Amino acid sequence: MKKIGILGSTGSIGTQTLDIVRMYPDRLQVGALAAGSNVKLLEEQIREFKPKFAVMWSEEAAADLRIRTADQDITIACGMEGLIRMAGLPETDILVTAIVGMIGIQPTIEAIKAHKDIALANKETLVTAGHIIMPLAKENGVSILPVDSEHSAIFQSMQGEKRSQIRRILLTASGGPFRGKTRKDLEQMKAEDALKHPNWSMGKKVTIDSSTLVNKGLEVMEARWLFGVALQDIQVVIHPESILHSAVEYQDGAVMGQLGMPDMKLPIQYALFYPDRYPVPGNKRLDLFEMAKLTFEKPDTETFTGLKLAFEAANAGGTMPTVFNAANEKAVSLFLDDQIRFLQIPEVIGAAMERHRTVENPDVAQILEAEKEAHESVARYAK
Repeated sequence: MKKIGILGSTGSIGTQTLDIVRMYPDRLQVGALAAGSNVKLLEEQIREFKPKFAVMWSEEAAADLRIRTADQDITIACGMEGLIRMAGLPETDILVTAIVGMIGIQPTIEAIKAHKDIALANKETLVTAGHIIMPLAKENGVSILPVDSEHSAIFQSMQGEKRSQIRRILLTASGGPFRGKTRKDLEQMKAEDALKHPNWSMGKKVTIDSSTLVNKGLEVMEARWLFGVALQDIQVVIHPESILHSAVEYQDGAVMGQLGMPDMKLPIQYALFYPDRYPVPGNKRLDLFEMAKLTFEKPDTETFTGLKLAFEAANAGGTMPTVFNAANEKAVSLFLDDQIRFLQIPEVIGAAMERHRTVENPDVAQILEAEKEAHESVARYAK
């Protein structure tokens, strides 16, 4: 029986992870859950899965949850202190980091120090602190198991192969809802347009990031740390069908890839059960005859400049990826609130990067300070 903790249990990845627990109650047990503000759903999850520990972000929400679950045998904590405490609990063997944002960094570090494996769905952890996380995981003998479909596909394509023989990683992207659009087309796009992803059902922030291709830039940075490859050895490939989830090319020219229907349960389940595979009930199987053809294109970095900025941030290193990530985070929030236009998202990210003086090899405090600086830089663009 594997005991799991979930940071972000009420979000898209978190709820799908719990779907898998429902499928395999004899193999998975929930030890702890954490959520941001959805008290009602977390209460329902507590009653169903009986964890011994739960966290809400605010004390107000935690107090509400304590009242709602007074009849349950559970400890309720709040804030960063609660997340850090949860990360080291003996009631968990593996921590699913499905929380959005840089608040995932410190709990992940604490979980690694407590020798917990990490099922990683929080991009920001490696984007901003990969230079801290990966050596720490190696030092503590901890596995970082990717949950993103693309990184899971790369990870699966490396099984049984020597990483020293990798030539390049082919990181696929659907192109999002605005694939093929011109900058003129994008001038009037609203949040409701950007949220219409053609293939995937995701949270709002990730869906907007997909529409700008910023998400793919973050995934490039993440792949760099996860797989120990140089930036120039990661190629982004637009693949609108989202059937090839990513691939690895080896020195002899062989390309190994993982194909399947767009469904996040498969990569989540692979991370939870690695190296074993089990059926995913209800998962639609890939029919190549039905699919008929697969399409591959180069990304349009002149229209979607967020991807170009991501490579610039990654090449700069230090605190610059943090500024890229945090500026985007704030810009997306403003866009969703109709405070800035769609095309302003990469513009304000670029402006924040230009203002920033990079700190090399930052510690967590310096990373969080860079985040604060970037948020303040972008906030001035609000109407």
